[in-house]
Amino acid sequence: MRDTYVHKGKRKQLMDYLHQKIGITDGFVLSAMNEVPRHLFIESVFEDYAYEDRAFPILAKQTISHPSTVAEQTELLEVNEGEKILEIGTGCGYQTAVLLQMKALVYTVERQKDLYDFSTKIFRELNMRPKFQSFGDGFAGLPTFAPFDKVLVTCGAEVLPTELLKQLKVGGKMVIPLGKTDEQILYRFTKISDMQFEKEEFGVYKFVPMLQNKSH
Repeated sequence: MRDTYVHKGKRKQLMDYLHQKIGITDGFVLSAMNEVPRHLFIESVFEDYAYEDRAFPILAKQTISHPSTVAEQTELLEVNEGEKILEIGTGCGYQTAVLLQMKALVYTVERQKDLYDFSTKIFRELNMRPKFQSFGDGFAGLPTFAPFDKVLVTCGAEVLPTELLKQLKVGGKMVIPLGKTDEQILYRFTKISDMQFEKEEFGVYKFVPMLQNKSH
């Protein structure tokens, strides 16, 4: 669990890049990402490149998102300390760790057992504690713990999972990529009332697919 001055220096360079080149202006997001050791969430063979704006393969044929994608999604979520956030797609746990560093109360769901086990282990080693971590179907959300202030979906869904919108409190926001497997549009939904939502669009991205009723 090494986090050296070299790692920290590279993280600082990445934060400068995210601010100056990508346009991330939320200091809360940049500060959190500057504290989370991304190299510990990927295979050691990629460690030297961990703080470049690149995606890398992880377990279960999935990928860890580009740092710029993590920063953009997190900024769109407009996280405040102490908010209840439902995350669909724990993955290796990097995005979860960023939210935890922002002192959010994170409820996270992962459908791949290998990734669920890996993220559980890394959270324990980093002394990070989601409020609830689940192995299961992300489409179902976590109705027992609803409503949530925010919902973050880190995988691309072909259709809008309306169950997740139901679990969002009025005034809350959901950030989700929607579209076919090859590319998705990133959207932010704001819940105006139980039956009314505002939808905003933020460009084309490429995420791993969100699959329903499949846990491995």
